[in-house]
Amino acid sequence: MNYYLHTSRSNCGSCLQTPKDVDKLRSNRSQTIFCLQQNSDLEYFGVDIGAIQEYAKEFDDIEHLRAEIRDFDAYDLRLQLPAVVSKLYKAINRNGGVTYIHCTAGLGRAPATAVLAYMFWVQGYNLKMHLNYCWHDKKPVTLTWSGGNCSTVEISGLDIGWGQRIPLKFDGKQGSWILKRELPEGRYEYKYIIDGEWTYNNYELVTSPNEDGHVNNYVQVVEDDPNSTNANIRKRLTGDDPDLTTHERLKIRQFLEAHPSDE
Repeated sequence: MNYYLHTSRSNCGSCLQTPKDVDKLRSNRSQTIFCLQQNSDLEYFGVDIGAIQEYAKEFDDIEHLRAEIRDFDAYDLRLQLPAVVSKLYKAINRNGGVTYIHCTAGLGRAPATAVLAYMFWVQGYNLKMHLNYCWHDKKPVTLTWSGGNCSTVEISGLDIGWGQRIPLKFDGKQGSWILKRELPEGRYEYKYIIDGEWTYNNYELVTSPNEDGHVNNYVQVVEDDPNSTNANIRKRLTGDDPDLTTHERLKIRQFLEAHPSDE
């Protein structure tokens, strides 16, 4: 999982891929997992949501919830957002602690729900100040595997998850396999697959061994230009220091509390 948004009470990022990811969230004091993926998303990436939900039920300190929003569909996002935020609002009030909100990659549905809706409507955050959680300028990243004594080199992880692979291209002049990719700000773990064998690159950053003894490579992408967000998008979405009145925020709270629950 890659975390794109972090506050003291919420994390926003990519999807859980195995039941053991629940343990990672529990170790970060998460008490609610809020999944915005549709079944088609889960099937495409080979995620067994049933196994994740059943594993989460084994613990009394974390709850797994779903509220489906169609990916890459702005109309469906607008349509579903009030009901989705209502469910999120009730879960946060019920469970307390930290909430982990995720879609597939953590770049669209999750930050739209967490920042543009919940944090702005309910918590009173300044929209202009926190909009940078939603739109991350991508930075170029180059990953390299040296040596031509293999026929295929692939990478898994990064921003595509462990169920997918990206092939590297061989550069005969450099004698290396190269992947050039643009990634938003964040920390990404990945692994090389050399002729079908999973391994890591000793010449790139590596993680400490996990509980199973596995070691991954990782890359930390840091935004170095605070003014690089697309100015037109910021102007269209933020205006002149937008905010909600006390009455408007009260009406939103009343709606969220009154909205029927499907639980």
